[in-house]
Amino acid sequence: MADRLVADRLVADRPVTDVIPGIPGPPVGPARAAAEAGPSGPAAGPVAGAAPAAVLLDMDGLLVDTEHLWTIAEEELAASYGRTFTPEIKHAMLGHGIDTAVPLMLSMLGVDEDPAAAARFLLDRAVELFGTPGLVTSRPGAAELLDLLAAAGVPAALVSSSFRSLMDPVLDTLGRGLFAVTIAGDEVSRRKPFPDPYLTAAAALGVKAAHCVVLEDSTTGALAGLRAGCRTVLVPSMPALPSLAEVAAATDAALATDAAQAAARVGRTAAARPAGTPVDADRPIDADRPGAEDIAELSSRLRQVSSLHDVTLGFLHALAAGAPGSAAS
Repeated sequence: MADRLVADRLVADRPVTDVIPGIPGPPVGPARAAAEAGPSGPAAGPVAGAAPAAVLLDMDGLLVDTEHLWTIAEEELAASYGRTFTPEIKHAMLGHGIDTAVPLMLSMLGVDEDPAAAARFLLDRAVELFGTPGLVTSRPGAAELLDLLAAAGVPAALVSSSFRSLMDPVLDTLGRGLFAVTIAGDEVSRRKPFPDPYLTAAAALGVKAAHCVVLEDSTTGALAGLRAGCRTVLVPSMPALPSLAEVAAATDAALATDAAQAAARVGRTAAARPAGTPVDADRPIDADRPGAEDIAELSSRLRQVSSLHDVTLGFLHALAAGAPGSAAS
């Protein structure tokens, strides 16, 4: 498994509480991103009809249908404990990184097992499944959206809680050349629902997070995008997803356990930092805990569509211009 780790501190353009829907980003193409909209560059003013500086996309459940592969591994792990993996556990885990997903799973299964061993089993089994020809398939509208972004000159980044060893087979399916940046779960110090993956992607692209659009299929990932200050759109892959408040509360509970620390250490050896990742920069203070009291405000910023087919250039331009969208329920 290719293990990489970015620095523990990320560049943030401003605190999340200062990100105001309605301040659009500049029209930036891939070749101009670093030069014109870098984190240290001047802030852009409103530009009528501007596209977002970049679109940051989740992977599992949004662009590719891989959640059923994770479910196979999760069901097998639960069975090894003499337990049944239920839809309720699946919903609670959806979108989480391994360091918070494993404690949630073990707690809901009611078992006291080694979290590091559980995390290793899930990752190793998922690598086997992801690498099996034909099992990773694109979600409806994914190919069309990626082609649309490429044709419009809007940079795309693939941002996932899955490790690099799982992302690489997906890139073979989707097309590596369609993404300007890819950020895997073992390349950030904290995974979703923390904002680190999206802050890292924006920094790698040389654009401001506040000028990016995040597309997510889970409320866990949506919380990460919102905390990063991005305009965030939920494209649900499952019905009855937990609310942002429920995700935040579950994350706080999971992180309070020793299991979270043990699971987080899996895949951390011989890590390497991707080139260009900022070192020892300050995170937004209020981005440090997803369970902060501004959940209601973040919920009001979240937009929701039924499918990737609804994500058109006009929709993206409206988001970049701060036009009202349909709020998630």
